[in-house]
Amino acid sequence: MHIGFLTSEYPENNQPTGGIASSIYHLAQALLKFGIKISIFIYGQDENSVLEKDSLKIHKIKQLSYKFGGFYFYRKHLQNYLNDAIQKDQVDVIEIPDWTGISAFMRLKCPIVIKLHGSDAYFCHLEGRKQKAKNRFFEKNAFKNAYAIIAVSDFVGKKTNEIFQINRNYKVINNLIPLNDFVPDHKNVKLNTILYFGSIIRKKGVLELAEIFNLVIEKYPEARLILAGRDVIDIFENKSTLYLFRNKLSDKALNQLEYKGILAYDKIQQLIKEAYVVVLPSFAEAFPMTWIETMALEKPLISSNIGWAKEIIKDGETGFTFHPKNHSLITEKLLELFTNKTLSMEIGKNARRHLKQNLSPETITETSIKLYRKITENR
Repeated sequence: MHIGFLTSEYPENNQPTGGIASSIYHLAQALLKFGIKISIFIYGQDENSVLEKDSLKIHKIKQLSYKFGGFYFYRKHLQNYLNDAIQKDQVDVIEIPDWTGISAFMRLKCPIVIKLHGSDAYFCHLEGRKQKAKNRFFEKNAFKNAYAIIAVSDFVGKKTNEIFQINRNYKVINNLIPLNDFVPDHKNVKLNTILYFGSIIRKKGVLELAEIFNLVIEKYPEARLILAGRDVIDIFENKSTLYLFRNKLSDKALNQLEYKGILAYDKIQQLIKEAYVVVLPSFAEAFPMTWIETMALEKPLISSNIGWAKEIIKDGETGFTFHPKNHSLITEKLLELFTNKTLSMEIGKNARRHLKQNLSPETITETSIKLYRKITENR
């Protein structure tokens, strides 16, 4: 069997990428171990190129410019490129994320599987902001082309149907983490450190974290906050989110902040291992890779309690969940973890054990293969 993935980015050579790209990478690597051929199609690139190694083929597809109608004509260009590869390499299924509806208008010569990582419509809904009509049109159109739909969480599946006022069946297949590649190491843990990693953006609860850290510093002056990730222009204030974050901090808190910038994947792993606790108080996720990466490395995680959270974390057992705006409760829990190393270690170990028992990468991979096989047999 031969599976293709269409994506805007892919973590070659340990380069930094977002959660969708890392989830595709981990799934592709797991499928390769089961003898599945994989083709990765990365659009929006500077030039065309093809790299092939054993059963993995990576296509970089150049971004083209058009005087008008680029949203349509580039999609048709991608369609033609994919169809050539589908016929030449006998690709059985193409999996495509829902974000921006990139598969809108495409007619491929193999079934399209849309994977719900969270569309623009989904995130706009969770953030309470209006979506551009163009983006909504593309994303809804993409669903019409989908032979099957995978949702990375039941929450994103139900919410997507609700938002688009459709009733498509979907299969829940969670994102996987290769536990053998995420080996806990507690030798160099830096006491009193709080880590946030991921995009520096409002929807991830970063600005709430500033308020939380101000409270922490007043009661625990030796605490340190480390941020790592890409700074994003805030959609409401049109300013750097990192700038807004810094402006919210007290002088004491600002003095205890360290921003690491954009880091390679292995450097992020090392930061997680060194942190005492990870705080990711997001308003909008589907099934975040950052959460399961933290749990895999046996690190206590404080996260939000919205929708998808209960599909990942058992509150008080494998992590702690709060509404991002509940600054005081999050602060209390941070202070408790700082002063209770036994609890911190117990939560971290429970988290990794939970992943082994309920989010086994082997089980997730086998479930994916069964669905792909069913699609190819019934097409």
